Amino acid sequence: MPNTITRGKGIFGGLFVKAGELDIGGTKLLSTAAELNRATDVSTRLIAAGATLTLTVAAHDGKTILLDTAAGSIVTLPASSGSGARFYFKISVTATTNSHIIKVANATDIIQGVVFALGDDAAALSGWEAGATDDTITFNRTTTGTAKIGHFVELEDIVSGKWAVHGLIAQSGAEASPFSATV
Repeated sequence: MPNTITRGKGIFGGLFVKAGELDIGGTKLLSTAAELNRATDVSTRLIAAGATLTLTVAAHDGKTILLDTAAGSIVTLPASSGSGARFYFKISVTATTNSHIIKVANATDIIQGVVFALGDDAAALSGWEAGATDDTITFNRTTTGTAKIGHFVELEDIVSGKWAVHGLIAQSGAEASPFSATV
């Protein structure tokens, strides 16, 4: 058989490789090369959002997206499909003008979940739950999130039309929900 490597004994118990197919001990590997590269390539673990960034599952799933501009970063999620894709957002540059914003790709997707926040009273922790139609997270440098280094949120594509969120931020002034419906 051309393009085939067969190994029936050894530490693997049976390794069979054929063009486009890998079989280890009778279990066929179902992942594509792109999926394997996405899961194992650590050289691009951190992604700079810059002023704007539109995410894709292929290029950004499992990565940390750095909200990294003093003038604020705006990031658009891919349309949710229930893929299980996860995006971890961390503020790496304190915003000094504008806001750091994360939003969905279309008018049908929403964000659901909770973000915990420290207010001006560092001894008090509060939580903000996304409403039924919320699709945007805004860190406006004060009331909805101070947008300082280390604050984070994680979003996961849990089902078509819905992103699950959790995170930890700090707020100042008259604290308000970082969630809104803007898309």
